[in-house]
Amino acid sequence: MSTTSFPEDFVWGVSTSAFQIEGATSADGRGPSIWDVFSADRAEACDHYHRYPEDVRLMKDLGTAAYRFSVSWPRVFPGGSGKANEAGLDFYDRLLDELLAAGITPYATLYHWDLPQALEDLGGWTSRDVAHRFADYAAAVHGRIGDRVDTWFTLNEPWVAAFLGYGAGIHAPGRKSAAEAFRSAHHMMLAHGLATRALRAAGAARVGTVLNISPVLTPAQVSDFGRPLSEEDAEAVARIDTLANRQFLEPLLRGSYPAELLPIIERHGGLDHVRDGDLDIIAQPLDLLGVNYYSPSVVQAQPSEPADPAYPGSEGVLFCTVPTAVTAMGWPIVPNCLSLVLRRLSAEYPELDLMVTENGADFVDVVTGDGIHDVERISFIEEHLRALHSAVADGARVRGYLVWTLLDSFEWAEGYQRKFGLVHVDFATQKRRLKDSARWYGDVIRRNGLTETPPRRPTLETVAARAGVSRATVSRVVNGEASVSPEVRTAVMRAVKELGYVPNAAARSLVTRRTNAIALVLSVPRQGDALTAAVVQYVTSMLEGAGKQITLMLADTAESHRRIVQQAEARLVDGVVLLPSDRGDTLAERLSRTDVPIVLLGKPAVASLVPYVDVDNAGGAAAATEHLLARGRRRIGMICGPTDLVSVQDRLAGHRAALQRASKQPLLALADLTRASGAAAARQLLGDEPALDAVFAATDQLAIGALQAARELGRRVPEDLAIVGFDDIDAASATTPGLTTVRVPLAEQALAVARLLLSRLEGRHTTSVVLPTRLVVREST
Repeated sequence: MSTTSFPEDFVWGVSTSAFQIEGATSADGRGPSIWDVFSADRAEACDHYHRYPEDVRLMKDLGTAAYRFSVSWPRVFPGGSGKANEAGLDFYDRLLDELLAAGITPYATLYHWDLPQALEDLGGWTSRDVAHRFADYAAAVHGRIGDRVDTWFTLNEPWVAAFLGYGAGIHAPGRKSAAEAFRSAHHMMLAHGLATRALRAAGAARVGTVLNISPVLTPAQVSDFGRPLSEEDAEAVARIDTLANRQFLEPLLRGSYPAELLPIIERHGGLDHVRDGDLDIIAQPLDLLGVNYYSPSVVQAQPSEPADPAYPGSEGVLFCTVPTAVTAMGWPIVPNCLSLVLRRLSAEYPELDLMVTENGADFVDVVTGDGIHDVERISFIEEHLRALHSAVADGARVRGYLVWTLLDSFEWAEGYQRKFGLVHVDFATQKRRLKDSARWYGDVIRRNGLTETPPRRPTLETVAARAGVSRATVSRVVNGEASVSPEVRTAVMRAVKELGYVPNAAARSLVTRRTNAIALVLSVPRQGDALTAAVVQYVTSMLEGAGKQITLMLADTAESHRRIVQQAEARLVDGVVLLPSDRGDTLAERLSRTDVPIVLLGKPAVASLVPYVDVDNAGGAAAATEHLLARGRRRIGMICGPTDLVSVQDRLAGHRAALQRASKQPLLALADLTRASGAAAARQLLGDEPALDAVFAATDQLAIGALQAARELGRRVPEDLAIVGFDDIDAASATTPGLTTVRVPLAEQALAVARLLLSRLEGRHTTSVVLPTRLVVREST
């Protein structure tokens, strides 16, 4: 079969990191890392520390030529510096001997986010001294294993370590300071430069570093890279590219920070940490740049949008969701962006060798009697390899590709629920099991390329015809049912092997009695079309990515309710996502009695054991009210929507609680959900309370009505009257003046619903999810 071949010396392999797979967190003198302290999960992970021979055999069986691993700094220096822990270094001695005996080339990463806690206690990466301790650590590791490692990567994804760990606080060590994030980023790059000098002085053959590079696009550009941008969007794209990509690329490869970045750093804490000579140290010549790519960053200009904590300086930029297929993490799947990244790097730095050091995806894997058929992961990797091949054909200097990752492992803040591995790990028994993607990747390695067109998959009927048995018999065999005779089983498995058959969902369902069908039930919710559209788009994409078939059903009549319940009772669906009516109905209660897993979007009107996904309506309303109080507003009225709506009840409760804390009494006016009723309610409030100086409305539509009433009554906004809404609908940013409001995360709700249902289908314990809202301050306050 003809192939889309890669260069003869192209390197194929896999990547892992120490904290995610090693386990043995207190064995042989290892000290605690910041992740041991930060994480609620105990990271015994895959016990690779004791099971590395088995894992190396797996790599050898797949034919991998390269293995990128990371060294655990707290295993080598439990206190961060001082005397090295010989037992910790002994482990890497053993690992390297095993790899070389298997014919696998090791690529060592010195820092994959597991800073010794002892150094964090002294300031962590905000301390300049840590950069020098890192250089000492690099020299010590090279002194022990440098005779067997040719290629060294100093850091892995410093943007993540600095801005998620020190800026947004969602990674270890959990700090939330823009100034500390910028300071940490600089010190990590200084550490890279100092370590590079130390490694080269010790005789290291090749030294590089690893960056997570994502192209920054607007939503329209995701499907059309060449789409022209407005001046505002072009500025937003350029600013995020500077914060995420150029902040690291240019100091490392050009010896200077982007000019546009310096005022942002100055504004968030100054530049005193950048000393004369630092950039010369940082810009040590690189032999290889590792590129980690998963998905693009999608943004657009949005006036008055607050900065994302992970991107200090991103005020006025909205981070968008896009209508594409997504992984189980909710990350958009855009393979051609890998080509975009590689072409850009090769164009801007034409002498630099590149390696794709991480690329992979989390999908929900189903363990069946005949294997783990992760078709979605195969498709993801194949599409990205085709994009990579296109870039190589255009001259990109890409020397290899390493899948993330070999094993299902501990996925940082996500714990153990995320599955990126080619190999399934049962964490209770530590049993390894190859997924179909592992075997497929082994075939890619053996042929050094892809088939020019994906092969047509044999069907259940094809196998049945080859084996001379019925379709149902084939299904029983491949699903491990014991009732089939040994002779028939042998014939079927011979046909399966000869044809390369991978059972699909329909075949598995004959024995498992699972349909892989999910009912997405729409009850004409009053929350708004935008939320319904987001749910249909993202729930469908994510569940289909997990191998489910989605059936849309409308629950608008008693007859439709009866039909939906009948489908569940007959087990024609495996699960239900229900957008319940804002006002109470009994459909959720009736479905809960069928034993089919159900997830609700929105808190139900009547308390239920059925898990739901909602937003923090009360917290958002309290934040809006506290914002008005902080602006000096003293007479604040609220326009309520219908108080039988659960969301309105919660928003009213949050508003009242904030007023009570300020020792103020609520002033209320009731309305329905239309702009006209909002205007009428505002006129009522202003007539009853002429001294009113602020209005909080339960929805943006009501708030827009209040803006209209204020103009009619000659009240200036915000000078005389401040107005705040809730929801951040599209019209909120287009009002005059722009409407301050509370943003509800639409896409995040939809993705949370899908994740919650998948967890229920897998039998895991689940609880309801309440997502945070965010105040968006515009001119109306």
